[in-house]
Amino acid sequence: MAITPTSTASTSLLTTSSLVTALGGGSGVDMTALANNLAVAQFASRNDRLTSRSDQLDTQISTASNIRSMLLGLNTSLGTLVRSGDLARKPAVANVAVASASLTGSATPKGTYSLEVTQLAKGQQLAGNAYGAATDKVGAGTLTLRFGTVSGTGFSPDVAHAPVDVTIVAGSSLADVARAINAANAGVSAYVAQTVDGAQLVLKGQEGAANGFVLEAAEDPATPGLSGLAWNPSSGTGQLLAAAQDAAFKVDGLAMSAKSNTIGDAIPGVKLQLSATNLGTPTMVSFANPAMSIAAAMQDFTDALNEVMSALNAATAIGAELASDGGARALKRALSGLAGSTIMPGATGMAKTLADLGLKTQRDGSFALDTERLNAVLAADPEGVTAMFTNGLNGVYASYDRIYRAATSATDGGSLGGSIARYTKMRSQIAQDRTDLAEQQEKLRARLTSQFSASEARIGVSKSTLTMLQNQIAQWNKSR
Repeated sequence: MAITPTSTASTSLLTTSSLVTALGGGSGVDMTALANNLAVAQFASRNDRLTSRSDQLDTQISTASNIRSMLLGLNTSLGTLVRSGDLARKPAVANVAVASASLTGSATPKGTYSLEVTQLAKGQQLAGNAYGAATDKVGAGTLTLRFGTVSGTGFSPDVAHAPVDVTIVAGSSLADVARAINAANAGVSAYVAQTVDGAQLVLKGQEGAANGFVLEAAEDPATPGLSGLAWNPSSGTGQLLAAAQDAAFKVDGLAMSAKSNTIGDAIPGVKLQLSATNLGTPTMVSFANPAMSIAAAMQDFTDALNEVMSALNAATAIGAELASDGGARALKRALSGLAGSTIMPGATGMAKTLADLGLKTQRDGSFALDTERLNAVLAADPEGVTAMFTNGLNGVYASYDRIYRAATSATDGGSLGGSIARYTKMRSQIAQDRTDLAEQQEKLRARLTSQFSASEARIGVSKSTLTMLQNQIAQWNKSR
């Protein structure tokens, strides 16, 4: 760094002052310490105000962030509980070997249903001609998969299902063909099986009668042999291991069919996964009563709301950290109105509000659970209560989630999240202000030090001159 004449002069003055003081000259005052103390005193009150404000903001941010974390914890646990389906009328199949059942959320299931599975959906399985090994060359050209219904020696193409061409390059082996078919993503998987007859290309299609297929070959005349992989039901080559077929079943004695063993519309609001047939011995699909689980969930919900409200009341009390915070007050108002607000618009039963589920708001803003009212509504309108604990735009979780999202939005200046963002920004500004103030203080200290040092040097010179004159006068008097 270049040394300017000013800095050189200042350094010289400081050095001179130090030497003068060390030799007992000058004023005898530590000018450097004096300059530092004066600079600190000049900015002390402003530094104290910034420190106090920074500490206050830290407390406000911590308190608001703690409440936000409590809101998040409740939102997460409630959402998980609702999505798990533990509070819904969960379906159960009496004969678990025949099928399993789960909720789709499209409707609220009721009653019981009989289920008789007479046929499972299957995909077509085909084994090609045997080769000596998977590495045997098969020629080149194009294999075409055409989809439709295979019946006996006939094939009816499905015009809605486009055929898929698979290019087989020269030098390809049987294993290469399997890889090429898999890479085509045509809904047909392939592998090479090493059987007692040799290596055979095995093709497996998707479930459903319309997903049957034939395999056509267009050979490259220069590299023949690909036609050995072609198959259709009348060719007599290859081996049809399983024909594609639809699932056939009865619900409450009504015959139905499906292209897959996964069925989503046979019973309203229920998805069935068929796994075995039970011809002549129907099983029952029923729904468990979630009343006890809902009662326990409502008590947990009430307790969690009280924890949030307790923290809010403490933080917004007179003289407390968030006493004048608009976001905290807005959250209190939203939670206070939660019990009485309609969370199931359009519901025709008794269950429309959280108050119908027993949630009560008390005078101090805390919550209590009226178990008698909850049990009465559960008995009178079980389906309506269950519907309040499902996914969707309405219900217990959706209503609380809206409050949570509004309260934690950092872009809304009137929310708790907006307050946290504002306090954080203010704290950052204070940190910058303290940095600026420290720079100003250092400039003042340096200026005072320079001025005092110059004065100290002049005092030292004056004292030296005075001493010399005094000694000279004393010498004159002595000589007389």
